[in-house]
Amino acid sequence: MSDLTNILPNIEAVKVFDNEVSMSVFVAENIDYFKGHFPQASILPGVVQLDWAIHFAREYLSISNSAVKNVEVLKFQEVITPNMKVTLLLTLKSADKFTFKYISAKGTHASGRIVLEET
Repeated sequence: MSDLTNILPNIEAVKVFDNEVSMSVFVAENIDYFKGHFPQASILPGVVQLDWAIHFAREYLSISNSAVKNVEVLKFQEVITPNMKVTLLLTLKSADKFTFKYISAKGTHASGRIVLEET
């Protein structure tokens, strides 16, 4: 089993509803993905935000481990920097589709819709 300590945010709270999950997370400065990604002004890469959304959707929305078929309406609006608290909202739209949104006091950071291969 791999060590996820330095590749995932610290989960501070999780609220699970019927088809939605709201997660309060802290993006610590020691996350491996900050290393070398703009050393003068570290930002969390968009591909990492996408990966986290998929990871946590599999965990909390009980979606299948199917491969990602498509990423739709993907938007990155506000950077996520070290030591930032953000809320990740995951909403199940169907058995093979969910949306994600990262928000904080600064506004919406990223959002999109993930379509998985049908099972």
